[in-house]
Amino acid sequence: MALTDYPRTGRFMQGRVRQAMRQREQDLLESMVETTELFTAPNTIIRRGEVAQRSTMLIDGFIARSITRDGKRHIIGIHVPGDFVDLHGFALKRLDHDIVTVGHTLVGYVPHERLVAVMRNEPHLARLLWFATLLDAAIHREWILKLEQLNADGRLAHLIVELWHRLDFVGLAEPLSCAMPLTQVELSDACGTTAIHLNRTVRAMREDGLIDFSRGRVMIPDMERLKSVARFDGSYLYGDGDLFIGKALDAM
Repeated sequence: MALTDYPRTGRFMQGRVRQAMRQREQDLLESMVETTELFTAPNTIIRRGEVAQRSTMLIDGFIARSITRDGKRHIIGIHVPGDFVDLHGFALKRLDHDIVTVGHTLVGYVPHERLVAVMRNEPHLARLLWFATLLDAAIHREWILKLEQLNADGRLAHLIVELWHRLDFVGLAEPLSCAMPLTQVELSDACGTTAIHLNRTVRAMREDGLIDFSRGRVMIPDMERLKSVARFDGSYLYGDGDLFIGKALDAM
């Protein structure tokens, strides 16, 4: 599978469903993305409570899910290229949070009537899309656990290691670095702390040789040390470990 053949959905196919997708399903998924849109600054794709008529494939860049309460924004999820960001909006119709682009972002839109046709006529592809949505739920559960278990440096370490793994799944991570366009304010909103505390945490972790930020990337000099700080067990991502999905999605 070449990205040149599937410019809109190729990253999705590079993810954990890549072994299970048949050629016909790959072609169908690519054709389902009817339009694309490029954002060069933060933009809210869909707001809490709006009726969703389409779902969003993230082609390039990053997207955040956010909830604002009492004047404070909370980032409750981050998406990487290849994620079907708001597929659950097909079933829910109204989301309980905002979907916001982060920096330079290219998205594709799939009208919900195309998903209805998949549900009716393509049960195997529908199962693969369902898997992608359930994987989002697994990530959410891990975030909840880490907010309880870890302090600020552990939470930041976990977020960085997780994003590195998710980018690595779709061929976008280097051995000791990955893209990180989030500002320190956005990182603090994702880690459940203040920008001031997050700034101190970043400085301390940099001085300790754990991480460094430069030009929209995060450098990870010692991945194993960072994983230790994060108490990271990546099995919840279903890419390896005791939850490795393997060929289980083929069976249908």
